[in-house]
Amino acid sequence: MHRSPHKSGPPARAARRWTAAVTAVLALVAGLATASGTGPALAAAATGGTYQQVSGFGPNPGNLAMYSYVPAGLPAGAPLVVALHGCTQTANDYYTDSGWPKYADLYGFAVVFPQTGTGNNPLSCFSWFDATKDARGKGEAESVVEMVGKAESLYGSDSHRVFVTGLSAGGGLTADLLADYPDVFAGGAVDSGLPAQCATTQSAAAGCQNGSLNLTPAQWGDKVRGSDPGYTGPWPRVAIWQGTGDQTVQAVNGTELRDQWTDAWGIGQTPAGTRSLPAGTTLTTYDDTAGNPAVELYSISGMGHGLAVDPGSGTDQCGSTGAYFLATLCSSYYTAQFWGLATTTGGGTGLPAPGGLTVTGTTANSVSLSWSPVGGAVSYDVYRGGAQVNSGAVTGTGFTDTGLAAGTGYRYTVAAVDSAGTVGARSAAVSATTTGGYTPTCYTADNYQQTVAGRAHQSGGSTYANGSNQAMGLWNLYTTHTLEETAAGYYVIADSGCPA
Repeated sequence: MHRSPHKSGPPARAARRWTAAVTAVLALVAGLATASGTGPALAAAATGGTYQQVSGFGPNPGNLAMYSYVPAGLPAGAPLVVALHGCTQTANDYYTDSGWPKYADLYGFAVVFPQTGTGNNPLSCFSWFDATKDARGKGEAESVVEMVGKAESLYGSDSHRVFVTGLSAGGGLTADLLADYPDVFAGGAVDSGLPAQCATTQSAAAGCQNGSLNLTPAQWGDKVRGSDPGYTGPWPRVAIWQGTGDQTVQAVNGTELRDQWTDAWGIGQTPAGTRSLPAGTTLTTYDDTAGNPAVELYSISGMGHGLAVDPGSGTDQCGSTGAYFLATLCSSYYTAQFWGLATTTGGGTGLPAPGGLTVTGTTANSVSLSWSPVGGAVSYDVYRGGAQVNSGAVTGTGFTDTGLAAGTGYRYTVAAVDSAGTVGARSAAVSATTTGGYTPTCYTADNYQQTVAGRAHQSGGSTYANGSNQAMGLWNLYTTHTLEETAAGYYVIADSGCPA
């Protein structure tokens, strides 16, 4: 057996009428009280596969139900994704609207949709804030991991490629699961959620939701390390999705998640690169010591509380809009790319992923790459941001991508192609930033002056850098920081040196 979501809330005016203890949970969940599709019918969000309830998945201390979607003809050895719904939602809602079944079909993996209910929480919220339910070997966390073991048995899933994602309270439980079971999950995505073990009691939950706890990255990292004492890595790769206009889960939670997981990885909070994505989204990447993305923060300008979707037929489009499924860009697509799930043929067929993908050089308009050879490969396909960029066969183990924009970040993966033309699994991604472009500028001032100058903002008496939302401490004249503007309107703390 393996060792061994979603919070939303009522408007602030309503929350103030309640007691602090009730607010801690209900301010987190009532925002999804009108979420669509709460009926039992199983909607058709994908084709060719099977969506059904799975009973008898093992010990179930969390009193959860297990649903799964399995594409037709899925071979053994394919990845597995666990997707956690939000308060007042069901597994069926997340199956229908999140976009994950589309990529299960396209790339070849199974998806497990755990479901909680009113028997656990009046608004069907996963208990991200309850230490008796969200810790290793306990409650809902253990039930989810039992589902993983069942799926591996039923579908032959690759135990080294299991991933978990969730929205709001589902995102909170996702972060907890990543900390509790880093030996089970290779990666995760926290959508409009909050840091692992941010709260361990219901009464403490509102403090996480509504502002900063003013913890250092090391203190946040300690919450991860303390969830599975003695574990030393490798840590899961974590994608963080946060809207800057979220009034239910304040945007600072995205920054604190970034602090937590970069510290767990031991890589610091200086980004390896930033780049712009559709819908006013800024992607900030933090690489591991091998130069591969370990933590990614997707900050969506103006987006409120919900999951980012983008209905349409394009490869990078997914989902359905509705209550707390917000039309911006397809978060599931970008998360699948980050996890390395994308293959052109799907199903885990073909050759293994190339190793050793490395950026060997950059200019203002090009990026050069190299990788290790794969036995049986006759050529290689190169992908930038998920789209293939080589127009002809790449027969060697190197490639230069040209015609790029100066001072811009890009992400690459590579896949081997065999003699039958079958494209194998994609490599882990690497990031590269072309030279030139925006010239970083640094500003040293107290927190009050940084805010007045438009480089930071304050919330609840604390100060946060614009763009990155990094916590700067109290909003006063006595705390001083150096901020580096790495892109127009995007600031990071650079106290250790500028450029950072």
